[in-house]
Amino acid sequence: MVREGIRGDDQQQNHMFSYLSPEMRVRKDHPLRAIRAMVDEVLTQLSRRFDAMYARVGRPSIAPEKLLRAQLLQMLYSIRSERLLMEEMDYNLLFRWFVGLNADDDVWDATVFTKNRDRLLEADIATEFLARVVEQARAKGLTSDEHFTVDGTLLEAWASAKSFQPKDGKQSPPDDPGNPTVNFRGEQRSNETHASKSDSEALLARKSQGKESKLSYSGNLLVENRNGLIVDAEVFQANGTAERDAALVMLEQIRGTKPVTVGGDKGFDTRGFVAECRNLRVTPHVAQNHARPGGSAIDGRTARHPGYAIRQRKRKRIEECFGWLKTIALMRKVRHRGVCKVDWIFTFACAAYNLVRMRNLAAVVPAV
Repeated sequence: MVREGIRGDDQQQNHMFSYLSPEMRVRKDHPLRAIRAMVDEVLTQLSRRFDAMYARVGRPSIAPEKLLRAQLLQMLYSIRSERLLMEEMDYNLLFRWFVGLNADDDVWDATVFTKNRDRLLEADIATEFLARVVEQARAKGLTSDEHFTVDGTLLEAWASAKSFQPKDGKQSPPDDPGNPTVNFRGEQRSNETHASKSDSEALLARKSQGKESKLSYSGNLLVENRNGLIVDAEVFQANGTAERDAALVMLEQIRGTKPVTVGGDKGFDTRGFVAECRNLRVTPHVAQNHARPGGSAIDGRTARHPGYAIRQRKRKRIEECFGWLKTIALMRKVRHRGVCKVDWIFTFACAAYNLVRMRNLAAVVPAV
């Protein structure tokens, strides 16, 4: 038997005081440091907006800056609930440092945290936060102002299939009010005749032919093609045309007067969408769908250019955004109800993605 050295003692923790602050415990090259710096710059710019949201008298509430930093942590570290987030913040010095709490500060109750955060959910803070993050990226030369990609995905709503019941209310009494047995076999269910009792704004939708239908929302992104940063985000009801409708809304908000291009998949190859893009001085470089009745709306004059092929390659990067949002930021099944709140949390998650992406781009060592 090989002896490596003297065995260490299993000493128990018995120190009552510590002279190290959370700032000293976080290493200088930790990835969160760069993100914290970008976040603090945005929150400083939003300070006046926060002042307008709160009364001048009354009991002090949780600082909105701390609420938003904590919400970012929940997305960055895939923490599935606010209760677990508060538990993590209670003993994790890294989380305390990022949020702005001292080592001895009390952590909020989960209910208190969610109720204070709901005040921000009712305001357009997420949209402004994302816009400020995009401005930082633009100032650093990380974004393109000419070439973009649009796409959408289904976000599963926080409502079960059992909640999707007839609008006229004609149904037999449940055998178990808490968890009734429901048999949908042979029943024709649609958004015209049924609605969710849990989330009335969620609609039944499916990703493609052969897939099961789920109560969902439509999450849509506008991504620039230089580094794949999210420029804008919109959540619509999953009504079948939400992707094209949201794309036109986001394209209309692009700053400047110079012509731009937009890439997309075959779902955007409709004559109506292509015509509206050209009215907005946007050149549609969407994938051709020759199987559509009447043929593709993209003719050879557009498809023959080398830029069209480049946009078709670049548009696939938007799937990286959706993948991060659904797996890391836990947007696969949203935990809020209603279009407005789902749009808020989805937009804020897009800002979190941009912060991570910008930090990674800054960490890349340029080739010599």
